[in-house]
Amino acid sequence: MNFRLAQVIVDVPSRETDRPFDYSIPKSMQGWIEVGSRVGVPFGHRTVQGFVVSLKKDSEMDSARIKPIAELLDLVPPLSPDLVELAEWMSRKYACSMISSLQAMIPAALKGKAERYISVAEQEKESYGDSADSLFVMQPLLTGEEEEIVTYVKASGSVTLDHLNTRFPGQAGIIKGLISQGVLSEVQLIKDKVRKKMVKTVAATVSGNEAEAALSSFTAQARRQKEVLQFLLEVGMPLSLQEVLSTLRVTAGTVKKLEEKGYAVIEEVEVFRDPYQNRRFKGTEPLQRTPEQDVVYSRISAALDDRTFGTFLLHGVTGSGKTEVYLQTIERCISSERQAIVLVPEISLTPQMVERFKGRFGSKVALLHSRLSHGERYDEWRKIREGKVQVAIGARSAIFAPFRNLGLIVMDEEHETSYKQEETPKYHARDVAVHRARQHGAVVILGSATPSLESYYAARSQVDDKFAPVLLEMKQRPSGSHLPAVHIVDMREELRDGNRSMFSRALHAGIASRLERGEQTVLFLNRRGYSTFVMCRTCGYVAGCPDCDISLTYHQKSNNLRCHYCGYATPAPSVCPECGSEHIRYFGTGTQRVEGELAKLFPGIRVVRMDVDTTSEKGAHEKLLKAFREKKGDVLLGTQMVAKGLDFPDVTLVGVIAADTALNLPDFRAAEKTFQLLTQVAGRAGRHQLPGEVFIQTYMPEHYSVVHASGHDYDSFVREELKYRKGLHYPPYSKLILVTLSHEKLPLLLRMAENFAGDIRLKAQRLGWYGNLDRFSSEALDIMGPVASPIPRIKNRYRFQCMVKYRGSMDVVGLVREIALTTHHNLRDSSLQISIDVDPQMLM
Repeated sequence: MNFRLAQVIVDVPSRETDRPFDYSIPKSMQGWIEVGSRVGVPFGHRTVQGFVVSLKKDSEMDSARIKPIAELLDLVPPLSPDLVELAEWMSRKYACSMISSLQAMIPAALKGKAERYISVAEQEKESYGDSADSLFVMQPLLTGEEEEIVTYVKASGSVTLDHLNTRFPGQAGIIKGLISQGVLSEVQLIKDKVRKKMVKTVAATVSGNEAEAALSSFTAQARRQKEVLQFLLEVGMPLSLQEVLSTLRVTAGTVKKLEEKGYAVIEEVEVFRDPYQNRRFKGTEPLQRTPEQDVVYSRISAALDDRTFGTFLLHGVTGSGKTEVYLQTIERCISSERQAIVLVPEISLTPQMVERFKGRFGSKVALLHSRLSHGERYDEWRKIREGKVQVAIGARSAIFAPFRNLGLIVMDEEHETSYKQEETPKYHARDVAVHRARQHGAVVILGSATPSLESYYAARSQVDDKFAPVLLEMKQRPSGSHLPAVHIVDMREELRDGNRSMFSRALHAGIASRLERGEQTVLFLNRRGYSTFVMCRTCGYVAGCPDCDISLTYHQKSNNLRCHYCGYATPAPSVCPECGSEHIRYFGTGTQRVEGELAKLFPGIRVVRMDVDTTSEKGAHEKLLKAFREKKGDVLLGTQMVAKGLDFPDVTLVGVIAADTALNLPDFRAAEKTFQLLTQVAGRAGRHQLPGEVFIQTYMPEHYSVVHASGHDYDSFVREELKYRKGLHYPPYSKLILVTLSHEKLPLLLRMAENFAGDIRLKAQRLGWYGNLDRFSSEALDIMGPVASPIPRIKNRYRFQCMVKYRGSMDVVGLVREIALTTHHNLRDSSLQISIDVDPQMLM
């Protein structure tokens, strides 16, 4: 069926353009344009990128007003129809624009922008002939400066306007004049950030008797050409030109002469960038399943074989062998010619996961995460789209891997908040995974030793028909090792006994004994930098960010103070800026400071530090973990990235420096996050034959999250936490929408925030939704606020927030989005920003 019209979502992020626009399909593109195609379209006075979301035969608009599509940017559409449908669902669920959802699904390499290209106008070429000389013979009206510009453009064929302005500085007016006269023409084309990688290859074109004759025909002067041909004949396959030049130490001219004689051919071929091309992975075979693993595997395999949608919550203690279950179910999936996506929460986990999955599945695995270069990520993405691989591993955005026949989605450490995107579109990968699985009739495995309360409650109660996973449990470690003994250390007692060190006496002794025995230690601190804040002990001045209401963090290596919200940095002061005192002191404890203290207390100790500062370079995670695995370090010290997923046989001691860091944050999930972190980091110890031991240092030893984590008692923690959540109507007993409003002017912001909250209440009352959540009716809505955000100012913008709590099936997201659009429209002030976060994981 030939469609004449395409509905296109244009890449213009504004409220007015968040809808499809009709464009006609030129005859030359009919048959090529599909749902999911990426196109260049005229929009106003410019050309923009867009995505085709549907095809039509006719339009209700006047056909004369419908503009044609200008460019087809990809012969193979980057998005499949099911991903376009997924983007529509995300737009509704997360109150975001359609274009932001579509853009989240493609690699950065394809987020092209329009470039303005200048060439000599066609009619001018015909009038003046093809040679540059004839141009000036027949066109005497051009000035010398104009002639120089036109000659350059004609010789180049086509150049960007930016390049032309750089080449002829200060002559923008002349270039504009040539365009307006019709001597030069301008066209806008969408150009991607990265192109396919092309490599020159060389291969012999002769063989057998012909090759023998060719080799005997070379003179002594052509000795090097003969060597190249002999080499190519011995290899018997095309080689990269660079490899031939470096191996034989010849010049490109030598190979070129060989091609001129007809004995070789030089061609440009496409190659896929491979981030692991120089790595060799040791092959692994499936392990014998334990009885617990076998039960889990059988349940999941049955759903895979039936090709029916299903979600399973795999609650397995740390070290229970969840990864082996993932591997074997993926093997089952790809044996039925379907594909699998594996999500991991942290980039730091990816190297270890890649090693295990590459070892099992080899070249069938593609890798997708932000630490790859644009080119590498683009090529890994294309391997998936072109069906060259069956398994994709990556962080949050890997959920959009363009598989056409998806059978399984594995989400490791499903409780992790990093699965929630904090920027628009603010999607949660768990919910997107479930929706994608429904589309494909696929299976979802949500694995964790400490499942999120929402997932666990849904699995236990089965009350939510949209998200009701089947609970599967594994309570034993396959190796037979026991969970490590956990000791709570009350740091208040340490202070009373005169120990002012950041290490308790028990943890100090534990580290010393491991050093003596040649065993390894993991130390966890949920902070980075050297100190939490810098204060003057004379006047009380605290160094703060000038653009955000937050204290600056001291970084010893660069000797500067840095804001971890806006990036502001300034040299560390030697005297107080307020009173001139020299009594500047560093308070709190950061990873750099812990590293320094370890060096003082244990001379010669080898510390591998992992935090944002030491892992910013590409490949840094893998390099540091490899060094620790090869026992080039005695202690692995780090922030959250060392708390989960890592498996080292010689780690027998885990120390948590400050367990209660997060407990005082204004977040109803603070206790849950603390319990999860402590349980996860404790699980790094004693995972193999050697017994493990954990020391949790805290100033709040009686807090239930710390007590239950020390006993590895998830069930008791859940019971206590659910009582607290139920009384305050927090998830899983209600749903949340966090709305944050920001503006540079505080009085205006406060007025608009109050109007916004008032409009929500009024509209909800009219619809019969507004009610008291305490009544526990099936449908109720309440709005709290506006109040100043926990961090009331970021980047010189004041921030207020409103919290919408509700339960039931009402379209509250649609209501909030409608009021936000109305607020914007009434104010007519583009500097007011309204951020809508559905199911927020952070309340800061």
